[in-house]
Parts: sequence; structure tokens; C-alpha cells
Amino acid sequence: MVEAMESPRPSVFNALLERWYDRLDKRAIWALAMTSVAVAFCSRGGGIRVAAAFSGPCTRMTAARTPFSVLFPSTTSADTDTTGADAPALVNKRLSRATLTSSLDARSLSDNLDIVLSHLASRRASEDTLEAARSISALNSGRVSLIQKRDEALQKRNECSGQVGKLMGKSNGEETDEIISLKEDASRAGEEANAVEVELNEIESKINAMLASLPNLLDDVVPDGSSDGDNELVKQWGDVTALPKELGWTDEFEPLWHDDVATNLGGWNSEAAVGMSGARFVSLTGSVARLERAISTYFLDRASEKGYIEVSPPLVVSRSALEGTSQLPKFEEDLFKIVRESHTCNGEDAFLIPTAEVPLTNMHSNQILEESDLPLSYCALTPCFRAEAGSYGRDTRGLIRTHQFYKVELVKITTPETSNDEHHKLTRHAEECLEELRIPYRRMRLCSGDIGFSAQLCYDLEAWLPSTKEYREISSCSNTGDFQARRMALRYRPVEAKADENEAAAKEGKKKKAKKPKPAFCHTINGSGLAVGRTLVAVLENYQTPNGDVVVPDVLRKYMGGLEILKKK
Repeated sequence: MVEAMESPRPSVFNALLERWYDRLDKRAIWALAMTSVAVAFCSRGGGIRVAAAFSGPCTRMTAARTPFSVLFPSTTSADTDTTGADAPALVNKRLSRATLTSSLDARSLSDNLDIVLSHLASRRASEDTLEAARSISALNSGRVSLIQKRDEALQKRNECSGQVGKLMGKSNGEETDEIISLKEDASRAGEEANAVEVELNEIESKINAMLASLPNLLDDVVPDGSSDGDNELVKQWGDVTALPKELGWTDEFEPLWHDDVATNLGGWNSEAAVGMSGARFVSLTGSVARLERAISTYFLDRASEKGYIEVSPPLVVSRSALEGTSQLPKFEEDLFKIVRESHTCNGEDAFLIPTAEVPLTNMHSNQILEESDLPLSYCALTPCFRAEAGSYGRDTRGLIRTHQFYKVELVKITTPETSNDEHHKLTRHAEECLEELRIPYRRMRLCSGDIGFSAQLCYDLEAWLPSTKEYREISSCSNTGDFQARRMALRYRPVEAKADENEAAAKEGKKKKAKKPKPAFCHTINGSGLAVGRTLVAVLENYQTPNGDVVVPDVLRKYMGGLEILKKK
């Protein structure tokens, strides 16, 4: 009996051997096992453990079937050593996706199931999600067999039909017994092909539904972790004591919560909002409402200066638009859905937008863009609507977590080659706003258990709130790779050829017509630049004075008509 061997073999290779193993006689099984030992020994330089050798001839082996997983262990086995030359690298406690640069379709998932399961486990995905990935792989294998079966049936139908045509010509149109038989064969083959096609469509529907439930694969730099406590500090900016010193805070002064600061300014009216709209709604008035508008306008102006195209998008979107950006189907309970009797979007369910990311990214759904037009950069100021179904009892006070809030959203559509750089630029654009406001912040790289569903890499910007002496999220900047683009069929056409390639071809005298390059999926990037409500929270708390006034940050004064101080009422 051979113990679980250390040499990792690709899962596709294992699947093929599994089929062969069931058909082999005992002598072949012994040869196959010894071949595997030899392969593993050569590839690893030894280290194979053999519990016991067979003492008798091969023909006298026990009839009991040795489990295939023992002879050929999966690369996901706990005992697997992933240091082999042909094994996937292990990064942040999961298999590297270095060779899997695009998001998943059924084929790539099946070919890389070990990597997919490793990333899902790193995300702390549920067993149902893991099982969905395994089911997709199994269904895809059956799908391939059915495609072959359908194609064989269609080929037979065509062959029979062709023979019928030839025989009819020879028989002057008279249907002989042979012709009748061939027609029947063609009809049966056609019916078989149609039946297989129906089965294929059912499998495709199941696969697509399960694929929609799977999150994005993770960038290799994403740290492993189970919660926000495992997020990684990338940078920290600002001295949390600098503004308090300038504003005259003393050791005895206890900074107020933002809602108390706004109340002192006469600009907070939560009771009226709750009375007309329910919990988690707030009404701002007077100088506080004006300050919120100033922050919004400042963010839009800064984005425009950085080259973002300002958009005023619709606030109601269809189900397919939300599926494209992956809010659906997983997060439907967090959305505000409009009843069908009131409105639909081209016959589809309609929803209020949870973020302007949805309409901005979907502006180019089902389109093929030219590479020369990329990257595209958009910004929009919109109200955002979120049911916050999963946050019951959390952040019930103030503006931190409300059903309706304003946000300036930044979106970039890029090529795969430029997406990392553009992600960094977008993140810096958001950071620069905080720096100009002089709000201390830190950039956190989200861990595998805290990162969003569609993101392969995400940075959270967290602003300092003196009332609770903690940093709170004010922006999330995500690179989704081609995860969203694949769902919304957003592609670009690469340039036909590089200049050096054209020159080389000219030198060799080649006159081949350049092939039109195939479209490829874009990459999409999104982030808050910034969340207006939470920025208002940070400004009110960091710029409050001991006497109850609020100093207006320098960069906002031109948007406040030159006003420098908001006076306590």
C-alpha cells in the first residue's frame, strides 16, 4: 500500500487518471502506482514514503480497490507540499492566481478548481459557495460530453441528408427503401441533437446562476484574514493632535459627536426626518446643509481637475445593470426595490442606486471600446440608497450609516495592463482630498475575509474621528479586474500591432494583412471620492472648537461664500 504521496499533480491530470483507474486490472494498477512513485520521486528528488511493499506477485493482489485519492492525492490535500517546481505558489496562505489573470468562466474554473477553492476558502466563503464551485466543474465536464454528443448527432443528420440527396438524384426522385431508412436516421439524429441542446441549455443556466454567486479571485497581495481587524496598514497621514492645538483644545476638552456639533449649529433635525421617512434618515438645515453642499462641490471640482468626466446619471437602474456590477444577485436585500406596479426598467425590476458606480460603469455595457480611448474616467455626485439589512443595531447614531447619503463616485475603465496604475491614481485622488481638508487618515489594504464581493484588491481610506478616537471608513477604492466587465460584456479592441512589430515585418518584406485583434474584457475600478456624509462627520468633529463653533476648512471657504466660522446658535 502506498501512503499519500507528497508530489502535487494538477487536478485535470487526476481526473483523467481517475477514469482510467476504474478500468484497469490489478496488474495495471500496480504498474500505474509504481509509475506515479517514480514520477514523484524524480520530480521531488526523493522523499516518497512507502508503508509496505507487496510480497506476492501482482496477480495475487487483494481485490479491494485502493482509493484513488491515496494513490494520487489532490493538490488541496493538507499534506500537499506546494514547493515543487510545477506546483502553484502559495501566497498569503492560498494558491497564487498569477497564471489566472482573468475572472472565471466555467472552463477556467474547471481547469483551475484548486486555485478557485483556495481563494474561496481564503475569503471564508460558506460551504454552499465552495460546493457551487465544485458543481460548476462537474457540470462543465458533463457539458463538454454533451456538446460532443450533439455535434456527432448533427454530423450524422447531415451525412444522412447528403446521402438522401445523392440517392434521390440517381432514383429520379423515387423514394427507395434505402432513402426512407436514411431519412428516418436523419430525423432521429436531428431529434437527438435537439434533445441534447435542451439539456445543454439547462446546464448552461445552472452554471451561469452558480457563477453569479461566486466572488472575484483575490490579488496575490491581499493579506489573509477573517475580519477588518486583519486588514493591513499601508500608510498613515496627518497628526491627530495638530488641528486640536490650533483650535485651542485642552486636555479637559471632550470632543463632541458630529450630531451634537450640528445640533449646536442649529443644523440637525433627525426627528422630522424619522417622522416622515423612518429610522436611519436625517434632515440637515442651515449652515450644516450648506457645508454638506460645499463638500460635494469641492469633490466634484477636484475630480474634474484630475480629468474625470462629470456625469449626471439616472438614480433608478434595472436588475441587469446591478447584475453587471455584481450587487445582484447576492445583495438584493440591501437594495431599495421599486414595485413593478409603479415602474420597471424596460420590463425588468427597477431599483434605486446603492452607488453611482452602477450607472457609471454600465454606461458602456455591451460595448466594444477602442484601446486608444482608454482609460475612461468618470465622476458623479448622487444620493445613494441602501437598506443596510445586514447592519441592524450598528452605527444607529448620526450620519455614519444611513439609508440615504450623498457620495461622489469615481470610476475608471481601463485595459488589464494599466489597471493597477489607474487603481493607484484613483486612490491617490481620494487621499488628496483628505489631505487638502487636513483630515488625518490611513490607507488599509483589506484582507481576504473583509474585501468586497467584486474586488480583487481594495484599499479603504479611514478618517480620524476624535469623538470616538478611532479611524472610520470614508472611501473604498477597488480594482475589480475584468470581473464586472465580463458580466456586462464590456470589452475593448486592442491596437492592431505595435510599432516595432510593424517595422520588423517591413524589414522582412512581409506583406501579410494584419489580423483584426479580438476584443478583450476591460478592467473596471471604482472608489468614493469621497463619501460626502462621512466627510461632513469628519469636518464637524475635527474642526469643532471648545466654545461650540466650527471652523470652515480653508479649501471649502470659497464654496461657503468666504465664511470662515460656523457659529454656535
